[in-house]
Amino acid sequence: MSNQLALFGGKPVRSQPFPAWPIFGKAEEQRLLRTLRNGKWGRLHGPEVAEFEERFAAMHGCKHGIAVVNGTVSLRIALMAAGLPANAEVIIPPYTFFSTASAVIEANMVPVFADIHLNTFNLDPKAVEASITPRTRAIIPVHFAGQPADMTAIMAIAKKHKLLVIEDAAHAHGASYRNKPTGSLAHVASFSFQSSKNLTSGEGGIITTNDDKLAAACRSIHNCGRIPTGIWYEHHVISGNYRLGEFQGAVLNAQLDRLEHQTKTRDRNGQYLAARISQLPGICPQLRPKDCTRHSYHLFMLRINGQQFGAPRAAVIKALQAEGIPCSAGYGWSLHHQPMFRHKAFGPYLPQARKELNYRKVSCPNSDLICREQCVWLEQNLFLGTLADMDDIANAFEKVWLHREALETGFQSKAKR
Repeated sequence: MSNQLALFGGKPVRSQPFPAWPIFGKAEEQRLLRTLRNGKWGRLHGPEVAEFEERFAAMHGCKHGIAVVNGTVSLRIALMAAGLPANAEVIIPPYTFFSTASAVIEANMVPVFADIHLNTFNLDPKAVEASITPRTRAIIPVHFAGQPADMTAIMAIAKKHKLLVIEDAAHAHGASYRNKPTGSLAHVASFSFQSSKNLTSGEGGIITTNDDKLAAACRSIHNCGRIPTGIWYEHHVISGNYRLGEFQGAVLNAQLDRLEHQTKTRDRNGQYLAARISQLPGICPQLRPKDCTRHSYHLFMLRINGQQFGAPRAAVIKALQAEGIPCSAGYGWSLHHQPMFRHKAFGPYLPQARKELNYRKVSCPNSDLICREQCVWLEQNLFLGTLADMDDIANAFEKVWLHREALETGFQSKAKR
């Protein structure tokens, strides 16, 4: 190992690239060409989306799959299908992508932020319980980074208070909780197929459920309010055309054939890396409860305690990047600090409730700490390689730690300039 950090002119730990994403080949090409040539490009006439819905739902332990244009729409449709009233409160974590909250607002409901557990990065059931009011109607736990949330506790709370639970499983394709697949752990679930996701068609999403009534409502909303017994130009509920197209379905069917092997590879590599780098002072990989029987590792998450490690997160990230390890700090702030919430820029939604909402008073200290100074992300494609790739990542962390004093000094001197 070099005696000098690459950031300061030393030789980097790694010079070759990690596996690229997306991965594709002849299978995708053949399905796409078949779709192109048969002229059946829409969901209503072609076979690809219907096949994918059935296969994906079965893989995730569900009777029903409704494929839609993206993973934001899928959340909103699930909320609308449940028949929840306007201004109903929906509990969500503050550490998640914007869409978990925006979908709630676009369903004319009020996001209520409950803090995450500092070590799992997932919704804290105690914070959920404390956030419930007479207006609460639903909870959206996010399986962040691909690690299932504490669904036993969350479903118990939901049962006690008669609440709907929607899994935001945008990161969790192929993950499992107590050997049960994500997507089947609550009343209904939402997945995303956006470009970075572990299963991708560039854009897209799907709703999964075992509830026949919810499935029928979701299917109607995603198809312009139509119902199976109605005539074509007969529309029963406010809705739109949210159907996924056949080209995306073709890609997803080919990608789905790869998912099982890829998920096993990511899980093996993620566990291996976590075991190695957790030995370093101040490095805390995402805590994996025993109930998580498979982690999909859309992200490998860790916290850096700068004081214990000996250098701040910003310096460590720059040093790791120089050593050839792609990584980032992730979210810059918790969702309730986003300008949309601070200024209540909700467009035509929540006109009455908006007056009494004040997201500036929300307190989620764990999420804020992680965003502000501790979190580091490594993306899923890094985990599709070999254990030797994981060794390179671990060696880079160890090298940065061994040179932490030089890093701290160099970082401080640059900051003063």
